[in-house]
Amino acid sequence: MPYATARVLLLSLPLLSPALPSGLPDAGPVGWSVGWSAAPSGAGRPSFYAEGPPGTALRDTVAVTNRGTRPLSVRLRASGAGLRVVFAATVLDVPARTRAEVPFTVTVAADARPGDRVGRIVVRDSAGRESGVRLLVRTGGPRLAALTVEHVAVHGHRIAYELVNRGTTDLVPRLAVHADGVLGVVLDRGPRLLPVRLPPGRRLALSEPWPDPPALDAVTVRLTVTAPGAAQATGRASARFVSPGAAAGAAVAALSAAAAAVALRRRRRGRSGRRPATADAGPRGALT
Repeated sequence: MPYATARVLLLSLPLLSPALPSGLPDAGPVGWSVGWSAAPSGAGRPSFYAEGPPGTALRDTVAVTNRGTRPLSVRLRASGAGLRVVFAATVLDVPARTRAEVPFTVTVAADARPGDRVGRIVVRDSAGRESGVRLLVRTGGPRLAALTVEHVAVHGHRIAYELVNRGTTDLVPRLAVHADGVLGVVLDRGPRLLPVRLPPGRRLALSEPWPDPPALDAVTVRLTVTAPGAAQATGRASARFVSPGAAAGAAVAALSAAAAAVALRRRRRGRSGRRPATADAGPRGALT
């Protein structure tokens, strides 16, 4: 028996249309085991793809094919950060051996940064089974690499910081760490590639281990971050290190110095309090 096609027009109910030939194009492997599937409308498209400048509304159609012998009830939704998807209908009843096509629009924000945004069109039946189709939207515009390092702080044996991608392209940053103490350099690590990929507009909190910080010192930490095509970014933080052992040693040294100062003052006072001896001027009386 040939399949019929039901098309859902924008803001309208599903309508049945003339029968299709029996050789309906394969809509994809997902969902066939449960008797239905979801795929981009038309043959030969494994996923949705759209491209346009910021602020535009891009249109496409998702097809839900019911190969079973019973009516199918499904709900449609979309996922993906930075994408606003509106369906002509979010609840759909598909008769047996029928394909329904639901138009939808994807709106790219007017202030969207150029680059790729990935989402999914998800169709879920009443039994909780889902079929998802990948959605890729490419936003045009100038490509800019810009990176900052912020909120640098020293917490014990680690250096916390945040990287912010302020450009329009994905960045793979490199990090160098340097710290100066009162008497000179206490930490110096050359640039190394960080195991992260930072998308445009994203902020990422990271930390750098410092297993052997100084026991007693005042330091200035400098983080230098670079990425291909981006200007060098630097962040700084100050910290004081006073370990219990160093504090105890400093206290003992301070007490010893104070005791020595007190003893020295006492000796000086003792010397100043003594009166010098006087010579005998002669007999006090006269002979008669």
